[in-house]
Amino acid sequence: MALFLQIHPDNPQPRLITQAVEIIREGGLVIYPTDSSYALGCHIGDKGAMERIRRIRKVEQSHNFTLVCRDLTEISNYAKIDNRDYRLLKALTPGPYTFIHKATKQVPRRLMHPRRKTIGIRVPDNAIVSALLEELAEPIMSTTLIMPGEEMPLTDPYEIRDLLDHQVDLIIDGGYCGFEPTTVVVMTEELPEVVRAGKGDTSMFDV
Repeated sequence: MALFLQIHPDNPQPRLITQAVEIIREGGLVIYPTDSSYALGCHIGDKGAMERIRRIRKVEQSHNFTLVCRDLTEISNYAKIDNRDYRLLKALTPGPYTFIHKATKQVPRRLMHPRRKTIGIRVPDNAIVSALLEELAEPIMSTTLIMPGEEMPLTDPYEIRDLLDHQVDLIIDGGYCGFEPTTVVVMTEELPEVVRAGKGDTSMFDV
């Protein structure tokens, strides 16, 4: 049975954040709110937890995971970014965007796209996520909480608990955080390309 923590969306309780991070560090699988929807997350190096995510989502081995990071400094450890990339990311983070970059050698091979060697990078604008990442001091390996056969993510923490109570270790109730997916921007070519228009504003791109 999963631990169910109600964490304040604007002023996360430090004691509960510490408790949640301990679960992540110990290999736990967590459900947590972001600025676009709820997500499944685990420790970046935990292969077992990643496989549990695959089973819940019923996704292929080639499924792209995202590294949820604290800031631009942390992003540069895991993604190859140039000056153009840096300026764009600085303007759009934190926010509801996922950026696809070429991965650095810091990224475990199993997290990369098998052919393109890319990784999704994200800095959510959410106080709970920020507090978790600050305490954890490294990214959370993550994917949107979309159940098999569904197109939209789950949004109600109590519904999430009913469905997944015995499949995860922690559910963080951070209130309603929406269900619109992030805007996905591929940063591996000469010009950024929006491949999914979501919650993040696309007006600065030619879409």
